[in-house]
Amino acid sequence: MNYMGLNKDEVRQRLKIYGYNTFKRKKLSNLRLFFSQFKNPFIYLLFITATLSYGLGETTDALIILLILLVSGIIGFYQESSANKSVEKLLSMVKTSVAVIRDGKKEKVPAEEIVPGDIVILSAGDIVPADILLLEARDFYVDESLLTGEAYPEEKHKGENVYMGTSVVSGYGIGKVERTGKLTHYGQIVEKIKLGREETDFERGLKQLGFVLFQIASVMIVVVFAINAYFHKGVMNSLLYALSVGIGITPFLLPVIVNTTLLQGAKALARNGVIIKRLASLYNMGNTRVLCMDKTGTLTWGRMEVLGFINLMEEADEKVRLYASLNALMQTGYKNPIDDAIISISDKKYLENFSKLDEVPFDFQRKRLSVLIKDGNGNHTIITKGAYRKVIEICSYALLDGKTLNIGQIQEEIEEVYKKYSKQGYKVLALAYKDVKKYRIKREDERDMILAGFILLHDPIKPDAKELIQQLLSLGVDIRIITGDNALVARRFAQEVGLPQKVISGDDLRNYPPEALPVLVKDTYIFAELDPMQKEDVVLALKRLGNVVGYVGDGANDLLAMRASDVAISVQNAMDVVKENADILLAKLDLLGISQAIVMGRKAFINSMKYAKTQTSSNFGNMFSVIGASVLLPFIPLLPYQVLTLNLLADLSFLTLSSDNVDEEKLKKPTSWDTTSLRKFIIFFGPVSSLFDYATFFYALYFLKASPDLFRSLWFLESLVTQSLVLLFLRTERVAFLHSKPSKMLMLTILGIIAFGFLLPYVPLGRFINLYPLPASSLIFVICVAFLYSSLVELLKRFYYMLSK
Repeated sequence: MNYMGLNKDEVRQRLKIYGYNTFKRKKLSNLRLFFSQFKNPFIYLLFITATLSYGLGETTDALIILLILLVSGIIGFYQESSANKSVEKLLSMVKTSVAVIRDGKKEKVPAEEIVPGDIVILSAGDIVPADILLLEARDFYVDESLLTGEAYPEEKHKGENVYMGTSVVSGYGIGKVERTGKLTHYGQIVEKIKLGREETDFERGLKQLGFVLFQIASVMIVVVFAINAYFHKGVMNSLLYALSVGIGITPFLLPVIVNTTLLQGAKALARNGVIIKRLASLYNMGNTRVLCMDKTGTLTWGRMEVLGFINLMEEADEKVRLYASLNALMQTGYKNPIDDAIISISDKKYLENFSKLDEVPFDFQRKRLSVLIKDGNGNHTIITKGAYRKVIEICSYALLDGKTLNIGQIQEEIEEVYKKYSKQGYKVLALAYKDVKKYRIKREDERDMILAGFILLHDPIKPDAKELIQQLLSLGVDIRIITGDNALVARRFAQEVGLPQKVISGDDLRNYPPEALPVLVKDTYIFAELDPMQKEDVVLALKRLGNVVGYVGDGANDLLAMRASDVAISVQNAMDVVKENADILLAKLDLLGISQAIVMGRKAFINSMKYAKTQTSSNFGNMFSVIGASVLLPFIPLLPYQVLTLNLLADLSFLTLSSDNVDEEKLKKPTSWDTTSLRKFIIFFGPVSSLFDYATFFYALYFLKASPDLFRSLWFLESLVTQSLVLLFLRTERVAFLHSKPSKMLMLTILGIIAFGFLLPYVPLGRFINLYPLPASSLIFVICVAFLYSSLVELLKRFYYMLSK
């Protein structure tokens, strides 16, 4: 049947009516994105504080608080809009295409540009791009697990519907697009439940930290308000100060720092052909403890080379060659490199004397495919090829030197031939046949067949596969090779890439109960002859051991395992359906991008944690300082807007953390969110900053005899300098500067903020927030405090990490 499809004018008209075939959320306008920066409880508290100030006649105070709020919002807006643009640019590098018929010609178009009425051609490995009515279907099996949860593919026939988001496992189909985008069945589900991947461990940790900080801030507000009110410092002034302190101890820019570090890593990786589809998955890469990798098409080229067609006597055999060629040329179910290799050396003239009557397509349970052919004399023959074990189980006979024998007579000799070539690293397929008097065949017809011989193939290992595995092992990542190949080929591969050669086969796994699987997979590096569900079982078992598990794949048989993993990676030559379900794509034929992504994920995590640890410990220490100052002083220690300005400037000094250097030893092992370790760090280092705050109080009150304005100016400067400077020492476990240098960008940013702090009391902006010039002795005091504080932190740091090991 010939199809004309739509013409270009009809496509343009329908795009205007139905829109593009996508259901992505509408992008926020810049205005809405800007106002979204003010949607959190602490911002609401700032608004309340400004409103109260204005109500009390403190118009200047209210304006200063609103100005600080505006600056914070502008910074957040700039960072988020930059992030959105960067993510869109990265994702635009990944396009899924669809085969359509337009103007009577077959062509490839982006999936988002198909419209209702388009004629779409579907084959194995394709993602169904819309809701489609099948006009033709041949052995057409579709994986609907995304919609139904059913693991096994469903056969579809002419006149039935297939739905967007499902994937073609085998066969061939032509269909007419009925619905696109949000109107599809899948699109409606997405709109209702906003499908998304599970939160990463780091995201959960950030939420926990945010909740803890919110609790601390709430307690601080109550305590500071009560103390200041008790000492008759004015109820409203005490409330405003308490609110600003509670807000001030919150690290506002933590989400910004996290996004910036992620984007920095994603952009660097994109330049090397590694596309991060979901930014949070970069953290999971850094945290990966076990990486499972499919062999064929991932670590090998997936481009099979046929080395020979042999009979059971190990001789080149034309009958085996003919039958193998007919099987490959006539099958339409599953596009694969094996048939491509056979076809590439087959004589197309074979087809002149034979015609195809029927087919039982390949599937991952049977691991074989059969075609029914008719020759020029009218004889009907079933030809089956596939995995050795799966073909020999349906054979009752064997062809040896022109004689058909009972297979049991030469079973051992056949096994020896198979093992001989498998041990040499060849992929060995078996080929069988039998004559029938049928026009249609089913799976049940695959029995009592005659084993004719073997097809010998070789899939060369990618040149960087061995280097990748060694790099991963040096990074503390355990490797699991998961393949559908037989155990002998898998063992040979392990030997070539330098992995332990203990192999577990799919048959072995079936002999163990599910609860034994975690123990079984713990020390096994190679898994052979696994079907897709067994691949998924291995990944889930590794996760039950407490590992973060990654999976690298290229074919439809890897999908279940990829969905079960914490981070899914697809290689450059992967099927569209695999690329669509991956978190990370390798856009180039360079496997080393995987190890680069792991290192970049660790860098992003570590730099984000530098901010979280430093700021939360500083803010924890500030709690003791604020409570003490509230008790000791007859006035409010810092004005509300001074607290907010101090917090904003201190946060700004961390904005370039994403560029910071990371110590090499930190990159040699997986990263993880450790709340216990973070808590110990905060409790240990937090009070150190309070010690120098109290030294500042003592100096200001008893040596300087400072007025309230002078006291606030001094404490503001001392807090800003110490809070900014301490990052340069706490960012590493090594001796700061001597054995570990910060990036130039981070160093310049921090020194710039500190210099601005010293300058602020001398410029109109400083007067605006009631900061006043300090005497030279006070400036020297601040420099001395900064030096002593940094030195003490460096000494205590060595003691802390010595105790932690």
